[in-house]
Amino acid sequence: MFSPSISRVSPRCPLFISFHGCGLKYLTTAAAGPAAGPAAGSWLLTRRNQVANTSAERSLCTTDHTTCDLSSESTQSGVRVRFAPSPTGFLHLGGLRTALYNYIFAKKYGGSFVLRLEDTDQSRLVPGAEEAIEDMLEWAGIPPDESPRRGGPAGPYRQSQRLELYTQAAQHLVDTGHAYYCFCSTQRLELLKKEALRGGQTPRYDNRCRHLTAEQVQEKLSSGVPRVIRFRLESGVEPFQDMIFGWTQHEVAQVEGDPVVMKADGFPTYHLANVVDDHRMAVSHVLRGSEWLISTTKHLLLYRALGWRPPAFGHLPLLLNHDGSKLSKRQGDLFIQSFRQAGALPEALLDLTTHCGSGFTTNRIGRRMEDLISEFSPSTITTHSALLDLEKLPEFNRVHLRQRIEDEEHCDSLVKELQELLQEAYAEEIQDKDVLRKEYITGILHLRKGHIASLKDLVSPAYTYLWVRPSVSYQQVAALTSDAQHFFSLALRLIESQGEELSVDTLNTELKTLAQSAKATKYRDIMKLFRLALSGLQQGPSVAEMMVSLGRAEVIHRFQKLLLPLLLLPSRSSLK
Repeated sequence: MFSPSISRVSPRCPLFISFHGCGLKYLTTAAAGPAAGPAAGSWLLTRRNQVANTSAERSLCTTDHTTCDLSSESTQSGVRVRFAPSPTGFLHLGGLRTALYNYIFAKKYGGSFVLRLEDTDQSRLVPGAEEAIEDMLEWAGIPPDESPRRGGPAGPYRQSQRLELYTQAAQHLVDTGHAYYCFCSTQRLELLKKEALRGGQTPRYDNRCRHLTAEQVQEKLSSGVPRVIRFRLESGVEPFQDMIFGWTQHEVAQVEGDPVVMKADGFPTYHLANVVDDHRMAVSHVLRGSEWLISTTKHLLLYRALGWRPPAFGHLPLLLNHDGSKLSKRQGDLFIQSFRQAGALPEALLDLTTHCGSGFTTNRIGRRMEDLISEFSPSTITTHSALLDLEKLPEFNRVHLRQRIEDEEHCDSLVKELQELLQEAYAEEIQDKDVLRKEYITGILHLRKGHIASLKDLVSPAYTYLWVRPSVSYQQVAALTSDAQHFFSLALRLIESQGEELSVDTLNTELKTLAQSAKATKYRDIMKLFRLALSGLQQGPSVAEMMVSLGRAEVIHRFQKLLLPLLLLPSRSSLK
């Protein structure tokens, strides 16, 4: 199989660089040293002449004022980036990472983040995917500034609503000799493919219709022969400067046939649609996955043929599984909805995703969005693939959950969310509705912060005792020690001597003192007895923390409930 080659002409230049004929400039000030100020090591980016200034460009921009409103200040100045997924599936972790880098880039430089839906492949659209994509971006904390839902000056933001623009651009290419009608049948194209594969070659179109005469073309058009429009590739292309991969050159005409830009059904292919949309939406920087690097030369040829200045391109290294394999949509647990349903916090997911890659001045756990934006340094993005270790997500979630608990506003939201989870999990099992009070739940969250990785942990069997009184029989406690009655009496006196506000440190000290009075029973055995009485469990948080969590009144209730039957048991001597 042929593997398209990309020539790396030279590494990224750290000095001022002008894109050839595109009116785009970026500057890295790392070479200027510390005196360059806080912007050192990052790009100073400018976009010039967003509005059409050639007669051909004007002719394409004056027919649809709604779609091509580039006169507003928001689209004429500053950085504009876009995330352009296809709603043929739900948002995947790889897509979220691409969206995140675009969002951070826009916010770092005071620009706009645009969501555009590439829905031209109507046969593969998944019901609900469009709404879900924007929902998940908002949940993740990277909401678009412009989108199908929010609107904006460069809409519509669905490609299926922009077909006239693509038709105009395709016709312009045909009229200027940069594209041509192709009448080859599906059967002929399939035969070309089979012959190439049989000869061990990569299938490619043989450009047959490129050589039709004007009379032949007109005859076929008049006869209604089905056709597509193909773009005429040129050889001897110039290298282009990628923001991440540096100077790159791909001799696309040598390895590919002329590509289809407009299909027989009137819908454009990706190559034409993304070029038209990026231009019309005044996108200044295209940040996308490195799998699109080999297509960029083709896109630059389209820009040149249309007389438009291209944006700057930066191709992000791939996000791979920890073992180096590719992320796949068939890995269902990599959809963002799956992470949300599992209890992952969005900031933890974003932190993990950026932690395994490059482009930031630090690599610490616990970074929130404001940290990611301030620490973002695009000049440090490397070409190395990022290896994602999802086994680390619980630790990231634990750190970020702690941060939320320690923030009063976020903590209130967590309380409401946990109240809903509790009602859903236990419903009528809860005997004392006081456990649903904000004050009680807030106390639990602060006691368990740093120990739990998700709110859902608190509705697991290990924490049921916090919400539902355990079913523990006096036979169970009596089986642990014949002195259970004595120890419960001591514990009751201890708790009753405390004030309403219990302290973990104080109780730890007092419990150790209590255990020292029991010469024949070890401390750990006494704690095992108390833990069973309070929670019905053999393992869990310290007994002191359990007491503080439950509160003075509830601890007394649970000990008394077991103490009374023990008082009615025969004495030890009568059992012998």
